[in-house]
Amino acid sequence: MKLKIIKMQPEHLEEVLAIEKSSFSTPWSYYAFAYEIKNDFAYYLVALSAGKVIGYGGMWLILDEAHITNLAVHYDYRQCGVGRAIMQEFIRHAVHSGVTRLTLEVRPSNQAARHLYATLGFKEKGRRRGYYLDTNEDAIIMWKNFWEE
Repeated sequence: MKLKIIKMQPEHLEEVLAIEKSSFSTPWSYYAFAYEIKNDFAYYLVALSAGKVIGYGGMWLILDEAHITNLAVHYDYRQCGVGRAIMQEFIRHAVHSGVTRLTLEVRPSNQAARHLYATLGFKEKGRRRGYYLDTNEDAIIMWKNFWEE
């Protein structure tokens, strides 16, 4: 599979939204994504294969920190390196932008994502109790500190 990672554009939003709705019980809206791709503090990417959006992710960059806001891969392309490729581009962009650390939240039940983030150097540093309103599940807070590497 040939994969291309590029900045998310308005023409990608319908495909992004389809992946979003199939991946999350409380999906973001079309308008939320449309706003984020214009937000000066945001960096949103899509993964394309044969011109089709098969994954996406977003990151906010504020001063020397970055926050991964979301990451999802089309069901048919999971466990194929798409999420890793997007995360690696986030890390590359963060370093290039002068970020010293990255953070994200992940459900304890999402073992695949937790494993991916751990292999990329993220460490579990805390919990947000009842963070996910749909299930009242906690969120694990993970950090990647570039100055620790």
